[in-house]
Amino acid sequence: MKAGPQILEAGDIDWPALLPRGGMVVWGQAAAEPLTLTEALMAARHEVGGFRAGVGLVLSDSVAPEHADCVSFISYTGGARNRKLAQAGKLDILPLTYRQFADALSPVDLLLLHLPPAGSDGTYPVGLCAEYIADLVGRARVVVAQVNSLMPATFGSCTVHPGQIDYIVRSSRPLPAMPVSPPDCVTAKIAQRIAGLVEDGATLQMGIGNLPDSIMDALGAHRDLGVHSGTVGDGVARLAEAGVITNARKSMDIGVTVTGAVMGGPESWRWAQGNRTLCLAPTSYTHDPARLAAQERFTAINSAIEVDLTGQINAEVADATYLGAVGAAGDFMRAAALSRGGLPVIALPSIVSKTGQSRIVAQLSGPVSTARSDAGIIVTEHGIADLRGCTLRERRRRMIDIAAPEHRAALDAANP
Repeated sequence: MKAGPQILEAGDIDWPALLPRGGMVVWGQAAAEPLTLTEALMAARHEVGGFRAGVGLVLSDSVAPEHADCVSFISYTGGARNRKLAQAGKLDILPLTYRQFADALSPVDLLLLHLPPAGSDGTYPVGLCAEYIADLVGRARVVVAQVNSLMPATFGSCTVHPGQIDYIVRSSRPLPAMPVSPPDCVTAKIAQRIAGLVEDGATLQMGIGNLPDSIMDALGAHRDLGVHSGTVGDGVARLAEAGVITNARKSMDIGVTVTGAVMGGPESWRWAQGNRTLCLAPTSYTHDPARLAAQERFTAINSAIEVDLTGQINAEVADATYLGAVGAAGDFMRAAALSRGGLPVIALPSIVSKTGQSRIVAQLSGPVSTARSDAGIIVTEHGIADLRGCTLRERRRRMIDIAAPEHRAALDAANP
């Protein structure tokens, strides 16, 4: 344990002294990025020299392609602002399951935290992100924390002790929010189909974005839903405040929503603030395969870029650009398949809206992110294909039936 943090201004940080040339710096993703620190580090990147940055889903300009003159960006995902890096050929992807991310980034020379003010006991809540950051706090050589008066104070299985921090920079800075757009009719149809599959009392895991939030909104008539998920967003906050998510019928962590990160906007941040029924936990807990499979009626709902006629799932590459992730869909789907009463679900529109290209394909255009052996239920706006226990011939027919009608003949004519 360190002696205690030194209070600094961001402009007073000696970045070359904290981060050796070729070293690794890591910070939290989405609203957990400490913008005051990352902006100062990028401004000082030439002084530091070449170094590596392990990043998650970035919503700011800290991962701009021009910063790659000194910084080698490493991530598990090409989503959000990371896409610009990927398109410029400046993003190095770790093609790992999400629960391996923290280990793959180690050893960490410099860890940048984004924390709310300390609680009455002197320790710091983790704010909006525990996940891989919490798993790295005790391993990093140097820890610098941005303590932000606007960061929600959340509860969970981990806190940060002052003795784990070397330097603190104080701020009162607005948080970056996930972008949102109103749901379209295709999204609404998919959400309604999935809502019809979910049982009362089920424990949910979901991804992030407009489709998961629409699915949450479609569950408004359900009762006693639970949540154990890598991330949650505004849709979960709305369901919890409406009394639909109670976590009362979970097999473990009863009465508590468990997640690694809150990825939404002001709506979910207000819900998270001081919420004793919300537990922020590290990835080693939220993604533990045995814990997930032991949760009864575990319902995993994830998305994909495309799915082939046998159930192979590509969630990583579209048009030769890395914009998704291996993520944790495979782990969550496998756990849901093993869970008593569980449901492994993949949801996606049947076509790419801008081009009309089918997302149900005869052959994937990218890698196999999730094997067909782990495929469960595939849902588009045109229907539901339950692939569990099906032969390849049966899968082919069911997948064609949920493809866009204008693409079905070509899919049927494709070589098996």
